[in-house]
Amino acid sequence: MEVIETSISGLLIIQPRVFHDSRGYFFESFSQREFEEKVGPIRFVQDNESMSTFGVMRGLHFQRPPFTQRKLVRCVRGAVWDIAVDIRKGSPTYGQHVAVELTEENHLQFFVSQGFAHGFSVLSETAIFQYKCDNFYAPQADDGISILDESLGIDWRIPMEKAILSEKDTRHVLLKDFDSPFSI
Repeated sequence: MEVIETSISGLLIIQPRVFHDSRGYFFESFSQREFEEKVGPIRFVQDNESMSTFGVMRGLHFQRPPFTQRKLVRCVRGAVWDIAVDIRKGSPTYGQHVAVELTEENHLQFFVSQGFAHGFSVLSETAIFQYKCDNFYAPQADDGISILDESLGIDWRIPMEKAILSEKDTRHVLLKDFDSPFSI
């Protein structure tokens, strides 16, 4: 696997080695040993999967301390525009984001550290999205910032009139009104 650094510390793109032949392809989607050698120690404890249709926007989610989560995410069917926003007080990149297109064809993965709000929009007719987490879901720590916050400068790559959002995701605060529990 190749680890590609992004413009924001704590966010990495993982590109696996994919082997193609007449039967199709094969790749290791995760290797504990290789991940720890190239990224650092981690112990994933929960895998999640969602299925969504075109226009669905999920996010921007995170879990508050002490239930923070680091995530390794990928799209196994379809295509998503994946976003992570830096919400660490004192960070020189606070409020900035990294976006990466994750598709079933490119097999890219996105590693999101704690201190980031995470979300995605579905670019294909349907998408199956998987993520590994290093901490269990804790509903009492579930939080987010507004996916509709224009000050973040995120191009979700779908027309807003076709956006499908949960009621919960429309109620999160704007970044300017957010008191981050994370700091550098």
